[in-house]
Amino acid sequence: MAQVYVSIGSNTERERYIANGLDALQARFDKLELSSVYESDPVGFEGDRFYNLVASFSTELELADLSKTLKSIEDDNGRCRQDPKFSGRTLDIDILTYDALIGDIDGVILPRGEITENAFVLQPLAELAPKERHPVLAETYQQLWLDYDKTRQPLERVSFIWQDEEISELED
Repeated sequence: MAQVYVSIGSNTERERYIANGLDALQARFDKLELSSVYESDPVGFEGDRFYNLVASFSTELELADLSKTLKSIEDDNGRCRQDPKFSGRTLDIDILTYDALIGDIDGVILPRGEITENAFVLQPLAELAPKERHPVLAETYQQLWLDYDKTRQPLERVSFIWQDEEISELED
């Protein structure tokens, strides 16, 4: 079984599509571990604000099959692949890590560069897996977050209810 971390984001009907994505992941992978949900401005384009979180689960799927499965979940939730790379989206699920694999494997670059580039990936990952180490940098996600320039991309934790349970509470 491989341990996988994925980022999940939406800026179109955010509550609906994040919940749909989580439902689909739970149906396929059963036990999900989830970070809080964070709201952030879009990166690379003007548009509605995003909700983002990180999920972790175990899978027996090979990396290529996992990637196809996640793309299928996105497609089932109205993801338009003809839109520009930097544009709004109903649902975006990206593989951040797959065990400690490194490199371009089956067309998936691991670990995903956004881990260290974007606060909306690093903060929820550091929250969910603070002691886990980045496969290339060998630093914990908690340390990477502590060292990150938080003025670059402000984030705000938001309240989020999924399956009648609060998975993300507002900060005091």
